[in-house]
Amino acid sequence: MDTQQVSAPPRAPSAGVVHINIRLTDGYTIVSNRLSQHRGLSLLAIGLGTHIQSLPDGWRVGIKALAAVFPESEARIAAALRELEQHGFLRRTRERVGGGKLATRTESYNHPEAAARGRMRECAAAQVPEAVPAPEVLPAVATEPMTAAEPVRVPGREPVLLSEPEPVRVRVPEPEPVRAPEPLRASVPDPVPAPVPGPRLVPTPAAPRKPRLPLPAPQQPTEALYAAAADLLAGLPRAAPLFLLSEEDARGLVPGVAAWLERGARPDAVRAAITDDPPVPLRHPAKLLRHRLAALLPPPLPAAVPVVPLQNCDDCDRAFRSSVPGYCQECRDARAYADEPCLIGA
Repeated sequence: MDTQQVSAPPRAPSAGVVHINIRLTDGYTIVSNRLSQHRGLSLLAIGLGTHIQSLPDGWRVGIKALAAVFPESEARIAAALRELEQHGFLRRTRERVGGGKLATRTESYNHPEAAARGRMRECAAAQVPEAVPAPEVLPAVATEPMTAAEPVRVPGREPVLLSEPEPVRVRVPEPEPVRAPEPLRASVPDPVPAPVPGPRLVPTPAAPRKPRLPLPAPQQPTEALYAAAADLLAGLPRAAPLFLLSEEDARGLVPGVAAWLERGARPDAVRAAITDDPPVPLRHPAKLLRHRLAALLPPPLPAAVPVVPLQNCDDCDRAFRSSVPGYCQECRDARAYADEPCLIGA
């Protein structure tokens, strides 16, 4: 009695995808790996091609019809259709319908190479010349040999010789040689030209660009102001690592930061204004700082009202505001009236 061999069940892979397949009896579509695993198509094009192959004949697969079903935009769907058409999985032609209108006919292929070979065979068969029928050969007409004419005897007269009738010659047409059709040469498919990119459409500027704003500078520069601006620029990487500047860039941006500090901006406010919400990716941090220092410059501080100091009157010892010491307004008026002559009782 033979020994029964027990085979162990296959082990699941330790990494990668594991397929849990259930046998389907309805609601499925057979899709070729040429489409599902194509390396030259995007995932959107592969998914759209799979969806188109799962639809029945006559279903509308235009850009607007697909955009109404899926969340992708019309531009992305149109780009995916062009990918499928470029790799042979889709073919769109314009045909005339009743009423002088044009309609788009879309053909979906699950095997583009085989479909292309079939179209080439059809084109080659259409170019084969028709066989020329051979001319019919007329059978030769058999003529009996003519015997010598015998004299005709008439009673009472001399015999009269009748002239021999000339033989009638029948021209038999010679058969023309039948030319055998030339053997068909193996048609070599023309190389598919690479798609030529269309011209890049650049919109015409409607108005001239604004001139570049100059970097601001302080009106009354001081060494302390420039030192504070240099320290602020050197400490930017601690709060914003993307803004790591070279020594030359930092030296060129010092006047702009000093102008902000001169106008009463605090260092933390300057740092937040010029480094918050940078673009991604940030390629030129120095250019971004220069633009923000010039475009977001705060207004200058209002001019301070000069304060007039207090003075004590030399006569009444009351306080009054004046830039120089002396007498208050009342004492000045009393002294003015005292110096005038008295007109009462004159």
